[in-house]
Amino acid sequence: MPHLNYHHLRYFWIIAGEGSMSRAARRLNVSPSSLSVQVKALEDQLGQKLFDRVGRTLQLTEAGRIALDYAGSVFKSGHELIETLSGLRPGRQLLRVGAAANLSRNFQIAFLKPLIGRGDVELIIRTGLFPDLLEQLDAHKLDLVLANHPAAPDTRSSFENTLIDEQRVSLVSRKPHKPARFRFPQDLATTPVILPGRGSALRSAFDALVGSNGIRPTIAAEVDDMAMLRLMARESGAVTVVPSIVVIDELRSGVLVERARLSALKEQFFAVSQQRRYPNPLVAELIGSRGKKAG
Repeated sequence: MPHLNYHHLRYFWIIAGEGSMSRAARRLNVSPSSLSVQVKALEDQLGQKLFDRVGRTLQLTEAGRIALDYAGSVFKSGHELIETLSGLRPGRQLLRVGAAANLSRNFQIAFLKPLIGRGDVELIIRTGLFPDLLEQLDAHKLDLVLANHPAAPDTRSSFENTLIDEQRVSLVSRKPHKPARFRFPQDLATTPVILPGRGSALRSAFDALVGSNGIRPTIAAEVDDMAMLRLMARESGAVTVVPSIVVIDELRSGVLVERARLSALKEQFFAVSQQRRYPNPLVAELIGSRGKKAG
């Protein structure tokens, strides 16, 4: 079986990316003539010319474009292998989870509970902005991303969105001094309300719901972060639009009460993963039969 010289292939891959022998030579800290010899050796082995020289630049031939596609797959797989196995101790499994900054901590704990405390599992949880977390997922620095909306379709990436849960949404507040039935949406015209930040799916659905009823609520605050939304509900005298799971402890203890259940609204929770040659088995274990693939 012919043996491919991967050292030569890597040089070819870098030259193709730089588009210039001299730039590639500076990047690799070798002489252009040495690089030229390496590429020539690869062309001889493949029996195909890989570059055409056009002025001072190099252009890939048809064979060169095919070779570059294969080279990209080879080195991406190598990078994936290193990232997948790095930091893994014998006998233990590692799961790196990204969580969107505005995601409910209660949901995260409930989702990860099957792995928490397991002696054979090490969890790494990183919080950040959703686009940044998706970049880390694409670079194989994360195994899974949790968010309250799916990743948008991207031809450059192979993201898979799994709908994990749907939670009811309520209007909550501290217990009023004079208990009275809250009339939704009519009472929002006179009662200050704390809302999720603009741009979220929940906020858009809420705005559409009250708008269709001709109500312009008095907004006391707009909060992107679910943890802060929970604190605002506890500390303010306003009613708060929030997924029940975010304030489940406060509702159970009586610190907060449900004033109205917004049955037309649901908060969705997604696990975003990626098709991989070496999938992390813990991802499948967590998602299992809980979720369904979303478009």
